[in-house]
Amino acid sequence: MEPGAHGRLEGGERGRQHRNEVEVQGWHGLDDVPGDWGRSVVTIGVFDGVHRGHQRMVAHAVAMARRIGVPSVVITFDPHPDEVVRPGTHPPRLTTARHRTELLGALGVDAVCVLPFTLEFSRMTPDEFVQAVLVDRLHAAGVVVGENFRFGHKAAGNVETLRELGEKYDFVAESVPLVSDGEAISSSLVRELLAAGDVAGAADALGRPHRVEGVVVRGHQRGRSLLGYPTANVESPSFTAIPADGVYVGWLECTQSPSPYEGERWPAAISIGTNPTFEGVERTVEAYALDRDDLDLYGVHVVVDFGARLRDTVKFDSIDALIEQMHRDVAQARRFTGGES
Repeated sequence: MEPGAHGRLEGGERGRQHRNEVEVQGWHGLDDVPGDWGRSVVTIGVFDGVHRGHQRMVAHAVAMARRIGVPSVVITFDPHPDEVVRPGTHPPRLTTARHRTELLGALGVDAVCVLPFTLEFSRMTPDEFVQAVLVDRLHAAGVVVGENFRFGHKAAGNVETLRELGEKYDFVAESVPLVSDGEAISSSLVRELLAAGDVAGAADALGRPHRVEGVVVRGHQRGRSLLGYPTANVESPSFTAIPADGVYVGWLECTQSPSPYEGERWPAAISIGTNPTFEGVERTVEAYALDRDDLDLYGVHVVVDFGARLRDTVKFDSIDALIEQMHRDVAQARRFTGGES
């Protein structure tokens, strides 16, 4: 993508509108469900990324719940089921469990239940899953899933199975296509876009900029001492979906409390790669908050939101050549963000 064709980025505001401004009940496991919980409408899925297809499905569930007059509940899983049923596979994670809960809460659901996905859990039959989760604990009056929903041991159950069990256990089951503007959207598609460095395409599928979060750690400190651009070296959780190596424009935000920078958000130039000019081998995510050389973020939890790709990562013949290119990168980042958060 050539970001210059689109002018100033709007990703900062798009990201903000998804912040959870209302209280949502968060449950970790079925034991956290209140004992007096009544009937509810439940929607089920991994919801990694909470992309626009997911948002459509959740909106359907929330509307059904309001029509019936009961609360809405989202069931999601951690870790990703593939990590358990196919050991050794680790789908790159688009969202942490915490961020996923925030995003789902911002869509108007009343509760988010994160179920620990274990080998024992994966061996439940479709009937056992429905009875133990949907009937006994959440008292489902309605259940909303995606059209390709599979559940139970060896994915034996599908949407039709769910409808049949709904007749047995007195709930209505409905399926929703995971599409937006007529196009199918999936978490796998978003991962593919990020792997290609197409963060703008990923943002379109997600409905907001892709986010990488983690703690700022000490690196080689070349940015401050040698290059004149001090960067926050963000150490993210294992298996985070990191965009392809390259230089990007986006936003850096401090989310840790307490911190003198809590809630502050800065336009940023972001570098992903191994720093080939310095013969680096470790892949890093480094974000430079535009025109800020006074920040002390070591040990602080931050998030990086990606707006657009500027260029590939390349090895420069000299440090001076690298610095000249960094001047151009920062100038581009300033134009595309308007220099403001």
